[in-house]
Amino acid sequence: MGCVVEKPRARGLMWTQLVVYLVCQALLGAGHAAMTKEEKSQLRVQVLEMFDHAYGNYMQHAYPADELMPLTCRGRIRGQEPSRGDVDDALGKFSLTLIDTLDTLVVLNRSQEFEDAVRKVINDVNLDNDIVVSVFETNIRVLGGLLGGHSVAIMLKDKGERMLWYNDELLHMAKELGYKLLPAFNTTSGLPYPRVNLKFGVGKPEARTGTETDTCTACAGTLILEFAALSRFTGIAIFEEHARKALDFIWEKRQRSSNLVGVTINIHTGDWVRKDSGVGAGIDSYYEYLLKAYVLLGDDNFLERFNTHYDAIMRYISQPPLLLDVHIHKPMLTARTWMDSLLAFFPGLQVLKGDIRPAIETHEMLYQVIKKHNFLPEAFTTDFRVHWAQHPLRPEFAESTYFLYKATSDPYYLEVGKTIIENLNKYARVPCGFAAVKDVRTGSHEDRMDSFFLAEMFKYLYLLFSEREDLLFDIEDYIFTTEAHLLPLWLSTANHTQVKKNKTSQYTELDDSNFDWSCPNTQILFRNDPLYAQSIREPLKNVVDKNCPRTTSRMDEISGNGNRPPLRARDFMASNPEHLDILKKMGVSLIHLKDGRVQLVQHANQAASSIDAEDGLRFMQEMIELSSQQQKEQQLPPRAVQIVSHPFYGRVVLTAGPAQFGMDLSKNVAGCRGFVAKTEPYSGCSEITNTEVIKGKIALMQRGQCMFAEKARNVQRSGAIGGIVIDDNEGSSSDTAPLFQMAGDGKNTDDITIPMLFLFSKEGNIILDAIREYQEVEVLLSDKAKDRATIFKGKIVPNYIMESNLEGESGEQRSLENDSQKQISKEQSIPQEELVNAKDSEGDSSPISPVDAPHSSDRDHSRNPTDGDLSPEIKQPSNEASQNSVEKSQTPSETPEESKSERWDSKVQPIESILADWKEDIEAFEMMEKDEL
Repeated sequence: MGCVVEKPRARGLMWTQLVVYLVCQALLGAGHAAMTKEEKSQLRVQVLEMFDHAYGNYMQHAYPADELMPLTCRGRIRGQEPSRGDVDDALGKFSLTLIDTLDTLVVLNRSQEFEDAVRKVINDVNLDNDIVVSVFETNIRVLGGLLGGHSVAIMLKDKGERMLWYNDELLHMAKELGYKLLPAFNTTSGLPYPRVNLKFGVGKPEARTGTETDTCTACAGTLILEFAALSRFTGIAIFEEHARKALDFIWEKRQRSSNLVGVTINIHTGDWVRKDSGVGAGIDSYYEYLLKAYVLLGDDNFLERFNTHYDAIMRYISQPPLLLDVHIHKPMLTARTWMDSLLAFFPGLQVLKGDIRPAIETHEMLYQVIKKHNFLPEAFTTDFRVHWAQHPLRPEFAESTYFLYKATSDPYYLEVGKTIIENLNKYARVPCGFAAVKDVRTGSHEDRMDSFFLAEMFKYLYLLFSEREDLLFDIEDYIFTTEAHLLPLWLSTANHTQVKKNKTSQYTELDDSNFDWSCPNTQILFRNDPLYAQSIREPLKNVVDKNCPRTTSRMDEISGNGNRPPLRARDFMASNPEHLDILKKMGVSLIHLKDGRVQLVQHANQAASSIDAEDGLRFMQEMIELSSQQQKEQQLPPRAVQIVSHPFYGRVVLTAGPAQFGMDLSKNVAGCRGFVAKTEPYSGCSEITNTEVIKGKIALMQRGQCMFAEKARNVQRSGAIGGIVIDDNEGSSSDTAPLFQMAGDGKNTDDITIPMLFLFSKEGNIILDAIREYQEVEVLLSDKAKDRATIFKGKIVPNYIMESNLEGESGEQRSLENDSQKQISKEQSIPQEELVNAKDSEGDSSPISPVDAPHSSDRDHSRNPTDGDLSPEIKQPSNEASQNSVEKSQTPSETPEESKSERWDSKVQPIESILADWKEDIEAFEMMEKDEL
């Protein structure tokens, strides 16, 4: 069988260290009595009731939306809810949950509901939406769901009892979707782009995708089952060919000395971007599909590749019962000290491989973590403490539990399944379904119920407690995809096109003679030793943790001693003295930064107690998650405030932050143009008293004292046509602080119709200084700077704008510009999101241009600093004496008025010449904006 497990290695966590951290409570006593048929039947009925509760609430409150929001009892429609970042890429306005649930209905003997659901999918679902979706998620959930639905539909039709009217409609939809995914494969490597527009494909401007350079290994390597099945069902080979080409490329790019693959790969060059390797997130289903592709398609190549990788996994990553990421080039070095919950699928895959012993060990370790936290946290450390606290109702542990029970027939795994059911009902069930757990330590909920919960969790739990006679069909005739969709094994001989073996692949690096080429007969394996699985689990069970965690939850402690619940990150206010006292108790200190932001630092040893220290850790993790979510929601391009009145005439452009409410300037080509005026009171937080001044103008107000939306409503009522909020933190600048969106107040903001922009103090002072010097200042609020031909179209422009005398500029003017150039070389690169105002160079002015610099995020590795000569300082288009520019000395004979007139009138150049000079910068600016989108 090849089931022998090596003794613990010297590297990583030693066995003696490991067992110290296992939880205190032993799982179950030795020798588990077999569960009776009646007990299994009761649990099966309970699973059906839970499914009906989840599915019924989706159909009642959410359909045809993609997913159910169980806390607010409504559907999640992309674009109508705050963005959750990459998570939303699974949503395509195609009734995701319904499609993902189709074959589950048949497994659970809900044949009538299945027939109704298929009719709804055929009649209601539109796959031609102008929306960007994840290729990976759409493949496994939607394409897999349609194929799984088709598989069980034709099975029911063949039985002659149901679906007699069915005429391959789901297969036709699957083929349509397959063609919509194919443009993603338009790369030299054959690896697909991570996203595709269902209507426009990739690469086109209207597609809004196709500029990505990286994808995860699982994203590119988890296509072969669905695409091959689609080819075998339809006889169209192109789908299987593309999926095979992607797998071939990944195999060729594996690290040859370790035979491991990284997490993220460049889709054009094949270079590994993230070089850590494991069996969890980013790689997991790549390994799964290699083995299952052999089972479904019968191609030895896939098994050889899987065996090669599996040998490397057991040699480097497996530290029984842990599975720790390593570096692909230095596989003896552990890459991190925590594991993610997605690796819970791996014991089930090991069962399919026939390597039972490590599957039992890893599964037992995961169950210990669940016993400690009720659910498997998204990530946990090697000493089983929470690393990421969320649990989105993932089904991978239930999947492995089912496969281990099938392999061992050990009633212990039925008890494990019973625990899963109890925890779901006790900690995740809500009136409108089942809610994801936001924090396994506090039991708080999140308003999401992902489609995979219905597609996988109830399927595996129902099968766990079912006998053959309880099912409508023989489940052994099908293979499960990674989303638990059913594909019939007879596809291996259907529409089969002989595929040539990859001549460039070398298999001589591994002697795989020790690998079995078929799955073991588990009935023979366990017939002579019924306690085999128990003997493997036993060393992991009865060990007392020296730092035994408290058995009562934080919520129990609160209810028992009357203390207030712990402070949540979303409720924290830096100006609240009570909140600051709570932070101090938790060992969290608050540091005020010069740019107005605050920094939080925790020192657990300064907390009042160990409980407070744990609360502090949870608070910090929540704050990090909250900050990350806000950043994702705020990734909109910056806006522009362009001063268009005398004597600026569009030369000065200020970088501004947008608002989450009011007029969307990106959809308004003309923007909003008007004179500016300060509100009274300046905060704009109460009724405006100078309405006669504000009416018909763009209102200036100061940040602070109330919500942004309240300011907007007040100035809108006073007749303002727009609003600019200026930061109250003196000295803040877009050069040094990241831009952000002004958020709403938690209420409906549809009543706000005027555009609102935010300026940092430095940029805001430029407008305020201009008001003091010129009284009447007109600005243009827009999504990007406009060229002067657009701004002054049909208007009379002074001759000192239309004409120019470059020779007449003073030497001092040139020296000032040279000084500014010297300053540029000392500046650090500026984040891409920030726009910087162009310098006033040798009689030429330019609108703002983006400075392209590398991001710290994993999703943008191709950006490089621009070679453009742009100053991060905001400069006015002259050398007039002001707070934002260098003063020009005057001769005794010059009056201030004459000096000012000479300064502005000295720049005379025909507008056509100026525009010609600007053209290159304008084109560069527009091109960079396209790249950013």
